[in-house]
Amino acid sequence: MRRRHLEMTLEKLSGFKTPDPLKEQYATPATVAAELLHFAFMREDLLDTVYDLGCGGGILAIGAKLLGAEKVIGFDDDRDALEIARANAKKLDVDVEFVCSGINEICGKAHTVVMNPPFGAQVKGSDRPFLRKALELSEVVYSIHNAGSLEFIKKFISPAVITDYRIIDFPIKRTFRFHKKEIQVIKVEIYRIEKR
Repeated sequence: MRRRHLEMTLEKLSGFKTPDPLKEQYATPATVAAELLHFAFMREDLLDTVYDLGCGGGILAIGAKLLGAEKVIGFDDDRDALEIARANAKKLDVDVEFVCSGINEICGKAHTVVMNPPFGAQVKGSDRPFLRKALELSEVVYSIHNAGSLEFIKKFISPAVITDYRIIDFPIKRTFRFHKKEIQVIKVEIYRIEKR
C-alpha cells in the first residue's frame, strides 16, 4: 500500500472524544501515522507481532495491520479511547486486539513497537516509561518525539541505538482550552530504535 493511500485510509478514523490534557491525548494525524508506518514498512519491521503503546484511537495499530503485520495489539489505560479504537478497527475491517492496561503492566513480546508517547509538555518525563517498556517488549521501536530530543533519547535508550530517524511536521488541532490557534504545527522526530 502506498503511503498516500494509507494516509487517506487512516484519515477516516475517529480520535479522542474527551481528551485528557495531563495525558497529552492528542490524536496522531494521519500524515504522521502514515509516515511512521511507511518508514517501518520499508525497513520490513511490520511483518510479525506489533504492539502500539498508548494507542488512543488505534491509528498506528490499525495502520500496522493494514500494512501486513501478522498480529497487532494496542494498549491504553483509557477505556473510552479503546472503544473508539475498536470501532475504528471495525470500520476498516481489520483484526486488531485492544487491551486496557497501564504502561507498566504491559507484558509479552513483540518484534516491533510503534508509539506516539506523551511529549512531556504537561508532565515532565512522561515519555520515559513508554521508552523503557517498549525496549523491554521488543527489539525494534518506532517512536515520535519533539524535535531536538535526539541527544537526550540517545543517552536514555543506551545501550539501544537510534538507527535512523525522520523530521516531519505534526499539525496539532485546537484540542484544549489553553490552545490559542486552530492548528499549531510543530516539528517532531520519528526514531527507529534497535536493541544491541
